[in-house]
Amino acid sequence: MRTAVSENEQQSEGRARRNRRVGIVVSAKGEKTIVVAVERMVQHPVYRKTIRRTSRFLVHDEKGAHAGDTVRIVETRPLSKRKRWRVEEILTTTGRARAAAPAANV
Repeated sequence: MRTAVSENEQQSEGRARRNRRVGIVVSAKGEKTIVVAVERMVQHPVYRKTIRRTSRFLVHDEKGAHAGDTVRIVETRPLSKRKRWRVEEILTTTGRARAAAPAANV
């Protein structure tokens, strides 16, 4: 006897959901690699004070993000020794990134 399987359960059997994070580009010096800082808040186990913790990820960038941009990153297969994330979308850009582009009317 076979039971009906919902659509959500079928998707979860194929591939696990990919982790997504939002962070700020700290460095964009590589050709296709950027460094993204993701902040999270944790509570101190003894003093119960909320502490800000920052994780830095090496991220594959095909979209052309610049330092200071806010980006959404998604977990992916290993691309190099330390690179396991890629840029899914650039959420906000900085004025400095737009100023670095050449002007069309000059």
